[in-house]
Amino acid sequence: FGVLGEVVRAVEGLAQRRHGALIVMERNVGLRNFVETGTRVDAKVSAELLVTLFSPGSPLHDGAVIVREDSIVAASCILPLSANPLTAISLGTRHRAAIGLSEETDAAVIVVSEQTGGISVAYRGVLYQRLDEGQLRSELSRIFRLRPQDEPETASSPGTEKAAV
Repeated sequence: FGVLGEVVRAVEGLAQRRHGALIVMERNVGLRNFVETGTRVDAKVSAELLVTLFSPGSPLHDGAVIVREDSIVAASCILPLSANPLTAISLGTRHRAAIGLSEETDAAVIVVSEQTGGISVAYRGVLYQRLDEGQLRSELSRIFRLRPQDEPETASSPGTEKAAV
């Protein structure tokens, strides 16, 4: 799980610095349309590169980074906002974009809040909030172990909080 380890390490560093981030991890549904809204990167996933991309002042820090297998395919990508009227109003644009993409695809979308440094993952329209490093790692491992036919409606690790979406 080299890629997941690098992503988790980056997310931890971004959360500590309170640098907002939106990291999309592609699964079975291709994300080419979203990749095309951003800037191609085509580089091996590393925690250092992810942290650099989301550093304030980086020209690519706004928008999402899309990860396909072991590559950062593109940065500064635009994602669809959730159209669900029940999506919590208290959520910012990053969180609504994460939920929006997770409603349309099977991608796992990781969010780091700029305001709180909180870590969340959106998957299949559900936002799992207030995750620590271990919970993030186990949530991502669970998502990437699932085969399409095994997908539960919603499953959550104990101690994580699901947002009403």
